Amino acid sequence: MAEHSGKDVLSSDVEIKGTIKFQKELLIDGKVEGEINSDGVLTVGENADIRAEIKTKSITIYGKVQGNISVSERCELKSKCTLQGDLKAARLVIEEGATFIGKSEVSSGMSVKASSKPEVVRHEDSAKPAFARA
Repeated sequence: MAEHSGKDVLSSDVEIKGTIKFQKELLIDGKVEGEINSDGVLTVGENADIRAEIKTKSITIYGKVQGNISVSERCELKSKCTLQGDLKAARLVIEEGATFIGKSEVSSGMSVKASSKPEVVRHEDSAKPAFARA
């Protein structure tokens, strides 16, 4: 059996109704209806249409998600994505152009590691100083 990078892929022509469970990394680019549970990293591709409750360690969304999301670490909403549902995460990054309809709860206390610190994410636009020195 050939080695691969550890990221499994559900391509754009795949449709699943039910529960998806995975361990490491999964890229979904098709249609999913049901539940997604994992301690791994989920990537929602730009062709994806997901109607599911999602519980995972980390998620990056490029496509469409309708349903509640709970992640123990990081959630990233990319510029052309649409998320309709409530979101709980330790860290949240929302790019300009992303559509998010719902409530968000961001708290570093959700992380499994007790010693984790909140992450500061800076983009080029936010690199301007808050206070100007004379």
